[in-house]
Amino acid sequence: MAFPIQRMRRTRASAELRSLVRETGLNAGDCIMPLFICTGEDVRREIGSMPGNAQMSIDVAVRECELIHSLGIGGIILFGIPSTKDEDASGAYHDHGIVQEAVRAIKRAVPKLLVVTDVCNCEYTSHGHCGKVIDNDVDNDTTLDWLTRSAVSHVRAGADIVAPSDMMDGRVAAIRRGLDDAGFPNTPILSYAAKYASAFYGPFREAAESTPQFGDRRSYQMDPANAREAMREIALDVEEGADMIMVKPAGPYLDIIRMARDRFDLPLGAYQVSGEFSMIMAAAGNGWLDLDRTIIESLTSIRRAGADFILTYFAKDVARLVG
Repeated sequence: MAFPIQRMRRTRASAELRSLVRETGLNAGDCIMPLFICTGEDVRREIGSMPGNAQMSIDVAVRECELIHSLGIGGIILFGIPSTKDEDASGAYHDHGIVQEAVRAIKRAVPKLLVVTDVCNCEYTSHGHCGKVIDNDVDNDTTLDWLTRSAVSHVRAGADIVAPSDMMDGRVAAIRRGLDDAGFPNTPILSYAAKYASAFYGPFREAAESTPQFGDRRSYQMDPANAREAMREIALDVEEGADMIMVKPAGPYLDIIRMARDRFDLPLGAYQVSGEFSMIMAAAGNGWLDLDRTIIESLTSIRRAGADFILTYFAKDVARLVG
């Protein structure tokens, strides 16, 4: 009989033993911190549903990035909140748009910090959808031009990675062509390859001021019931030239992360989204969960499922807790 020769508790007897045999690692370098950039100066506008997070003007964001870099966090991803919006999302691809100017300022101050930019239109359109609306629907192919122009303008400003999150068909190929034609063949694309139409995005809509003014995004974001479809989406993005892939949200879709890890060899990210963050913060605030332990457990589970890196609002907490 295996017992008592095999006693599984032997390697759990002390913190040192547990650390020695731990299968899954987590550190600040595995994390990317999302930041919300707004216009103005010396602005730090707290986001009510996301405690500890804020809309920040560029000067404030630069100071935040200096701290983030000093903590050893893997990088940042920028979301822009323009002062004005229109039906053509013109602020998204203007060379002096809010994200473009933020990238320039951050790269001047912290040149070694990895800067990822979210490439989408929902923060910039007056209607809150991710592309050109024709007959109450987002027109896929018109939107590809906006996305390509945005990506090129971000890289021209100094972005290290562009991350299209719109879920338009063919957008990775369009952006790859645009970057190559503009003289940026070495800039990688991190594709939100499997992005679900999730209820967990609620707090983000407040943070980014991007709630759709009509309808929803289920005609272009994925049905939460589908897993095989996610593999098709990822495979298409890989064929189109994606250098890295992402699953969003993370916690409710650990099975999708594992399926993607088993099937694809590209670097794999996962986004622990605003709703996941806010639920943990709310439960901890009520004394129902131990905040620090829950942060580490939730993020370790995402890494254990197969993610190489995680976009998370807990990035600074990871630096504090594990370094």
